Amino acid sequence: MIDDLPRRALIVGVGLIGGSIGLALRQRGWYVSGRDMLEARAKRAVEIGVLDAVGDDPEAQVVFIATPVGSVVEEAKRELASYPGSDRVVTDVAGVKAAIVEAVDHPNFVGGHPMAGSEQVGLDGAHGDMFVGATWVLTPTERTDPHAYARLQSVISLLGADVVAVPPARHDILVAMVSHVPHLTASVLMDLASQSAEDEPVLLRLAAGGFRDMTRVAAGHPGIWPEICQENSEAIVLMLDRLEDSLHKIRDSISSGDREYLSQLLGRASKARRNLPSKVPPPYRLVEMRVPVPDRLGVLAEVTTTAGDLGVNIFDLEIAHSQEGAKGVLVLIVDAEASSRLERALGEKGYKVATTPLETKE
Repeated sequence: MIDDLPRRALIVGVGLIGGSIGLALRQRGWYVSGRDMLEARAKRAVEIGVLDAVGDDPEAQVVFIATPVGSVVEEAKRELASYPGSDRVVTDVAGVKAAIVEAVDHPNFVGGHPMAGSEQVGLDGAHGDMFVGATWVLTPTERTDPHAYARLQSVISLLGADVVAVPPARHDILVAMVSHVPHLTASVLMDLASQSAEDEPVLLRLAAGGFRDMTRVAAGHPGIWPEICQENSEAIVLMLDRLEDSLHKIRDSISSGDREYLSQLLGRASKARRNLPSKVPPPYRLVEMRVPVPDRLGVLAEVTTTAGDLGVNIFDLEIAHSQEGAKGVLVLIVDAEASSRLERALGEKGYKVATTPLETKE
């Protein structure tokens, strides 16, 4: 499906993430144009190879809005309204999704969030391999155009990322736990250590690998976080309350000498950390799942978010025409070991799934 694309993209906002998308696409043969609120930064992006040209591109088939959260809706609506009737797909990279997706509310807009970043700040920290092996969340809704989603999925997979589909509101709850609260926790810990170092100058010299790993994200751009916290305040506060409760339990176990509770907690955490999802499996461990779908709103979102709920990665997705009238066929590439779970779940929802190996192991 990627070969059918004109390989032209537009990036609005060429900071760390937008710049990395530009580099990644150009490394793969795409023509990339873009603009930024700072004209000098857009020109700099051309100089260092992030963009081919500054400005809008009427021929761009994929538009990435990589601006701060507060301006995503305006920029997305502008791009969609500028070319009415176009089949271009517009997406964003903001860390919150529900309010943005609801406000834009267009079939060709697919909310997105690459779970990747760097302690580097700004355009000069961009690199083309940032998304290789990273998870990239997409948030389709009942209004999402299936062809727009399939095109975007293919482009993101081209960048080396694993696409996971999650409903917008649920995304905000989940990332509060795995992204927003960890960043805030790292910042608090780093600030606490820095203040303590005023009385104990040697303290930060003792900061070994564990401390540096845990606080790495605190070096990120601080300017984006007030908006994120404001837009996702309810979920963040909820997760902070849960974290606070867990820390109180640890404190009490240490204070009371409850070694059993502490050992169980550390054991569960160690096992969970070792079992974090791995990278893309080899071709012989992949299968093709063909899912005939009716022509109705919400089918794509239902199938893709079902996979996300089960923890099944869709490594590629396309839409094929069916011989049965006003229907289509979703063609999914998934891990063979996980395919039975997805096939069973889709069967319970009324879908008839045909599964075949993608490649045999020699």
